[in-house]
Amino acid sequence: MATSSPDSSKPVFRFAPSPNGQLHLGHALSALTNERMAERFGGSLLLRIEDIDLTRCRPEFEQAIHDDLTWLGIRLDGAVRRQSEHFDDYRAVLGRLQAKGLIYPCFCSRQKVKQAVAAKEAESGQPWPRDPDGSPVYPGTCRSLSRQEAEARIAAGEAHVLRLAMDRALAMIGSDVWYRLFDESGTETVIKARPTRWGDVVLARKDVPTSYHLSVVIDDAIQRVSHVVRGRDLEAATDIHAVLQRLLGLPAPRYHFHRLLIDETGQKLAKSRLSESLADLRARGVTAAEVRAQLGFT
Repeated sequence: MATSSPDSSKPVFRFAPSPNGQLHLGHALSALTNERMAERFGGSLLLRIEDIDLTRCRPEFEQAIHDDLTWLGIRLDGAVRRQSEHFDDYRAVLGRLQAKGLIYPCFCSRQKVKQAVAAKEAESGQPWPRDPDGSPVYPGTCRSLSRQEAEARIAAGEAHVLRLAMDRALAMIGSDVWYRLFDESGTETVIKARPTRWGDVVLARKDVPTSYHLSVVIDDAIQRVSHVVRGRDLEAATDIHAVLQRLLGLPAPRYHFHRLLIDETGQKLAKSRLSESLADLRARGVTAAEVRAQLGFT
């Protein structure tokens, strides 16, 4: 499917859900916030389907996204970009990073990482660093593998991921990495990124030549997205995105992080927790106008 080519003189926003479950009120808040800001700044709003997870993403969930957005009355511009149709784009960028010596294969499963971290904690008596998502920072087990050993294991079909060597990346671009926030009035603030807290992040897997971090940066550049509006739970990930943009010479969008919706247990709404979906609300007679009013969009 062709990628949208919006007017480069106008701001470009995007709503980018994954079709791995039903959208809930948190997604409605994000879509409506993007719509309001696009209107306020005289920009366009694109839809991107982030479906790189070929196991969990399903066509019926993608259709449900279109149904929900139509029901909410959200106006979209341009063509839809479906990530699963653009693996060659991501593979090409991975090749550029590999050519710079910034990526290495890692054969550690999540369980192996946990075991290695537990061993280090036992040895030092100190807790091992966690990334902003709460996962142990990768201890670098495979960084020292020889090229010959790594290539032999890959050729044998061994499961692996490709990690970004964060220290090498920062040595190339400099440790001072920044990104810009904007608010609904258009006021901007410069934020210093802290990418080292993520360690050597995964950029691709054996069977999928990309990750959320890599594909979102490439897609934003290809779609000329100038303003990224997403939930506060993704704010820390912008550290990684700012690094990739600098490494690849890509334009850096401005960012806005909206509030998250919390359920009665104090946890954010999530597909994985089977939060009530927009389809469920619609089925029990709730109107789109009522949803808009509930979320503060009258």
